[in-house]
Amino acid sequence: MSKQPHQSTLSKPIGTGQASSPASVGRRLWPYLKPLLGVAIAAVLTLALVAATEAGIPALLKPLLDHGFGTSGSPIAKWLVPAAVIGLSLVRALAQYASGYLLQYTSNKILLELRIKMFERMIHASVGFFQRETASTVINAIVFEVNQILNVLMGVLVTAVRDSLTVVFLLGYLFYLNWRLTLIVAVLLPAIGWLVSKINRRLRRLNRESQLLTNELSYIVEETVGGYKVVKVHNGERYEMDRFGEMSRRLRGYQMRMVVHGGLAQPLTQFLASIALAIVVTIAVVQASHDQTTVGGFVAFVTSMLLVISPLKHLIDVNQPLQRGMTAAELIFGLIDEPAEPVGGGKPLDRARGEVEFRSVSFTYGPGGRPILENVSFSAAPGEMIALAGPSGSGKTTLVNLLPRFFDPSGGQILVDGVPLADYDVHALRSQIALVSQDVTLFNDTVSNNVAYGQKADRERVEKALRAANLWDTIAALPEGMDTLVGDNGMKLSGGQRQRLAIARAIYKDAPILILDEATSALDSESERHVQAALETLMAGRTTLVIAHRLSTIERADRILVMEAGRIVERGSHQQLLEQRGLYAHLHQIQFQQNAA
Repeated sequence: MSKQPHQSTLSKPIGTGQASSPASVGRRLWPYLKPLLGVAIAAVLTLALVAATEAGIPALLKPLLDHGFGTSGSPIAKWLVPAAVIGLSLVRALAQYASGYLLQYTSNKILLELRIKMFERMIHASVGFFQRETASTVINAIVFEVNQILNVLMGVLVTAVRDSLTVVFLLGYLFYLNWRLTLIVAVLLPAIGWLVSKINRRLRRLNRESQLLTNELSYIVEETVGGYKVVKVHNGERYEMDRFGEMSRRLRGYQMRMVVHGGLAQPLTQFLASIALAIVVTIAVVQASHDQTTVGGFVAFVTSMLLVISPLKHLIDVNQPLQRGMTAAELIFGLIDEPAEPVGGGKPLDRARGEVEFRSVSFTYGPGGRPILENVSFSAAPGEMIALAGPSGSGKTTLVNLLPRFFDPSGGQILVDGVPLADYDVHALRSQIALVSQDVTLFNDTVSNNVAYGQKADRERVEKALRAANLWDTIAALPEGMDTLVGDNGMKLSGGQRQRLAIARAIYKDAPILILDEATSALDSESERHVQAALETLMAGRTTLVIAHRLSTIERADRILVMEAGRIVERGSHQQLLEQRGLYAHLHQIQFQQNAA
């Protein structure tokens, strides 16, 4: 199999572009928010109502303290103020419930749209994307990181609207009560803003580095789970524990640094507020001694001032999750911005004749990379079987990967039925091709749905395909037959059964062009005999490209192309190539001696 491209030859990993800001994230989220604008506005109005009720509490204290106590207390103050407190609490409770529901509705709807958009872009990404990104990184982005945007939508919006308006209403009431004292409180706000901006930049960098480490940690888990047999056979538990522990400790270090920097804002804010409170109390006492304020006015002012501290604290505390959300946004929108693979020229293709031609095809992974294919030319007539042979790394798999446009050639042209591949709609092109690879992929679904993958399952056709692949007796013996779940990547089946199920999928598709990449590599001799017979029946009238390291499986090919270092160095029938005594004859002799031994 040809070498995979090195990561540096491909585009940058998702989430490593330009840093996001709240404004840029807002612009990106606007298309998702626009259809829900009415609901969002209603949520903001209910939050504003919650904020307004916050300032109502100290406003009710002033008449109660000034006129509700003592023998000459006002009956209105004694009875109406408590009633107003109950009414205010009821309005506040209803507004809080309504705002919570409306915000959850809006944010979850946006979350749904983002997640679907991310999965859609991922599923239509180029093959290079899947070779560049680890599964854990993509899973984190689609399943977990998108929730960070949800948290930002909820937490930041609630804080920005409710707590900001609460501060505005309370400051307005403070200014109404005593504008001189209010100026002292107002001096705090620029100081706090300056403090937050200093901490912001540091937090964002730490969040971004922490996210990269989280992805690396997930990848270690992914590798260990996927390679558990190798880990156990080679006693690699200690190695994996050390690797996981080292990465976890690095991640913990970054998280603790985030805690240190994120936690500085709150105590510093409280310290500044305590200084202001001390000054206010001192000045208020002086004013009271000169009859410039009343007891009710003083208590209402101090209460309002203390109530301001809590929403200010929330505004400061939102900084850390906000920066975490900005880091998540880079990953999310990086995936959404991932270029989709080319869709082609749009030319339809109902059923191809199966004529395939490679004209001086070259291929290189990335600019300046080593050529994988150089000036490869050959043609296959409809129904012809072309076999590709050669040592590992000669470019055989890369060559067949160009036919379904997993990659586009760096030079030359590939034609199907005389038309360049780029002129066809890519989905129409791929509907003409069935692929059975040495790397079998099965889905955790029923046997029937795996065989008919991508199409509606016809049980009669599924059974015929399973019989042709010499697998029907095995499937029929299962408790639920064709409706049996095969498990994660077919873990409930043996290696040979998995390979035959993949062959049954190709038989079911009934495509005019077949690509068989070591399609019988996992079969025992008896199964291989049956499957070879089924494949020969299937290949009748269909163009087939076969890759096989076991040369005995391609002896009956119409032509054999022998590849070395990305070039076709020999071509002919099996007997012709043996008579040439070249590379093919050498490979055949080596395998014959190995089989004899």
